Amino acid sequence: MALPMMLLNSSCLRGRCCTNKVLPPLLGPLLNVCPTRLYSSYRRPGSQPEKKPSWKNIDLSFKKSFEVLKTQLNLLKEETKDHLRGPEGRPFKQYLLEQTRVLWEFRSQEDLNKWVISSDVEIGGKSEVYLKLGRNNQAALLYGTLNTEAPRDGETKYSGYCSMRAKPLVGSFARKKYYDWSSFNSLYLRVRGDGRPWMVNIYTDPYFSHQKDDLYNYFMFTRGGPYWEEIKIPFSKFFLSSRGRVQDSQHPIWLDKASFLTLGFTIGDKVDGPFQLEIDFIGLLNDRAHTEEFAYETYEKNPRV
Repeated sequence: MALPMMLLNSSCLRGRCCTNKVLPPLLGPLLNVCPTRLYSSYRRPGSQPEKKPSWKNIDLSFKKSFEVLKTQLNLLKEETKDHLRGPEGRPFKQYLLEQTRVLWEFRSQEDLNKWVISSDVEIGGKSEVYLKLGRNNQAALLYGTLNTEAPRDGETKYSGYCSMRAKPLVGSFARKKYYDWSSFNSLYLRVRGDGRPWMVNIYTDPYFSHQKDDLYNYFMFTRGGPYWEEIKIPFSKFFLSSRGRVQDSQHPIWLDKASFLTLGFTIGDKVDGPFQLEIDFIGLLNDRAHTEEFAYETYEKNPRV
């Protein structure tokens, strides 16, 4: 119990206690804190906020806590070994010479379990989305029906979206981990769509420089038909989208390739009807011929004469 008490004492600085920010990532596994609740703070319009204090939802079992603590310490031990071995647990020479890497491939149910799907049902919409293995268990099949009818709650004006997102990496003691893609400059996909446009989303850590709803997007246009297509997306093509912010073209916001949280796909083209997208694999590519750093025009607004 010395570690929790030390964290509690060190988190109260200058009269402001910040235990709600310190305890969840460190003691989350011991206190059975749901990570999805920590990840999202969305509340459906019209619903009443939860009045029950969060500490009353804690179900603390000392026997289970020691077992979880032992497991987390073992994970921390393995992470320390990987860190000493090299970046992401590989020798430094191999890390520097790496040209391609497969991030996700879909060959079993375990591969699908690394992803989560969502739709506008969360806000009262009527769209449907499903995820399963494709033919011969050689791809992931994302399919469903898009419905743009807005819920009648008096607040929501637009609806009609479905998405698929990879689960974020979690380290020991529920620490947030990042994907380090700084050695690559392009995202490489092998997909087969139905002709509808999809938005490829990259989520980064918004703690220091970005707002909570900031993410990087790229519009992927599938051609449809029976043939697979291989799509290369340079990171310079991703643009920042946010609420209430206009990107300063004189000082563009670069994509930090060392702080990626996760990746996802979203369909919301305002067309009612069925959709489907097959994904064989998602990988990274270091294209030496591509030297572009920012694909969009930069110009000075209201220049001084």
